Amino acid sequence: MNWNLFVSELVAGTVHGCVYALIALGYSMVYGILKLLNFAHGDVYMVGSFIGFGILTVFGGATALSIPIWLLLVIMFAAAMLGGGLLGVGIERFAYRRLRDAPRIAPLITALGVSFFLENAALLIVGAEYQSFNSFSWNPNSSGVGQLWAIGITLPGNVRLSLAQMIVIAGTVVLMLALTYFVGRTQLGRAMRAVSFDRQAADMMGIDVNRVIAVTFFVGSALAGAAAIFNGIVYQQVWAYMGFQAGLKGFTAAVIGGIGNLPGAVLGGLLLGLAESFTQGYVSTTFSDAMVFVILIAVMIFRPNGLIGKPALAKV
Repeated sequence: MNWNLFVSELVAGTVHGCVYALIALGYSMVYGILKLLNFAHGDVYMVGSFIGFGILTVFGGATALSIPIWLLLVIMFAAAMLGGGLLGVGIERFAYRRLRDAPRIAPLITALGVSFFLENAALLIVGAEYQSFNSFSWNPNSSGVGQLWAIGITLPGNVRLSLAQMIVIAGTVVLMLALTYFVGRTQLGRAMRAVSFDRQAADMMGIDVNRVIAVTFFVGSALAGAAAIFNGIVYQQVWAYMGFQAGLKGFTAAVIGGIGNLPGAVLGGLLLGLAESFTQGYVSTTFSDAMVFVILIAVMIFRPNGLIGKPALAKV
């Protein structure tokens, strides 16, 4: 067995799966609260990528950074998460709020409209060209390799795990733990769970439903902003249409795990990332996307509610 290839694909799949998991969490949170498929979520991720790229440009670009890398990363994450969160709240306030009690097709079509609006707005503002975070060049050493890639550890199979990849994995774990604590242990998190179970009953019990839903959109969209920065520092390129594919994969991950189930979103994201990576390594890059949807079809046939999802309780 080629252990070098196996470990390489395992690392790549885990890193990619972390990005998918963060995007899938946003889908699951919104669906759990409103039973809404927010197809504009992938474009919030795209906007977060360009916010990060804008911060990078302000501080001198990839080859002439004017501040330490750690401070740059903190500012990029803060700006992308705040910008993504506020954009999510704005979308909920102006596009979805009046449609909460409308037939399901109305908010679904509105979500697609918001997605197209954000994509075309990005095209007008930043253009159709690919932009690069170029993290390989951030404060390069004598060999021309940036710190995020020069620093790392060697895994079995002589595979190198770079600092950039470690940031993605560790950052995703931290964000997931923080979300778990927020939903499970805080008063606002308990209110979110109450609204997801029965919105009308929660309203009658004195819970500010509008505030809870706005916070849900903020948190889910902020996670998409974080995923955008993770993607940028590892995979480098950003462009106006990147949100479509990322959103589709994130939605697929949420469905595979059990949409509305937060641990399921994480499981689905990691499973998709690993499936793509091992398909590319052992079969062909041509079939990696096909494998994603083969897994989706198989899960829908044998586990219609997702791998760890539960059937919705019918209200009487």
